[in-house]
Amino acid sequence: MIEERAQQIAEKWLTEAAESAGKKDLKVHMGMISKRVSVQGVPGFDNIDYDIWYKQCKFQFENALIKSVAYKGFNLISATETQIIFTVFEMVVGADGTLNEQIVEMLLEKEDDDLWRLVQERVLIENDAMRNHELSSDK
Repeated sequence: MIEERAQQIAEKWLTEAAESAGKKDLKVHMGMISKRVSVQGVPGFDNIDYDIWYKQCKFQFENALIKSVAYKGFNLISATETQIIFTVFEMVVGADGTLNEQIVEMLLEKEDDDLWRLVQERVLIENDAMRNHELSSDK
């Protein structure tokens, strides 16, 4: 896959994920997440699967706990016709004004229905994040 096309797909996914969270649209938001999703690196959790993510979003959306989600600093790591791996800086603003910022590595996969969904996410510790960003900028 051409890197430019992979970046367009990933950035479109990020925009739609942020918008669906901002609109508290649980159906659209969870439609972007694979049933096989696995999230690592979140304090207090060994692994977050689809069911945990769904319950968390449902609670946060119903109680209007998230004001906004935004992404910046996209860095493509690798891309094939069916997978895109990248890092991005994620900012989540809570309704109470709290700001959660982190660098995450995401794996999007084109599933059998031809939709790109998040299959894996990893919250990076600072050293890993810096290393991944340095590697991706060497291209």
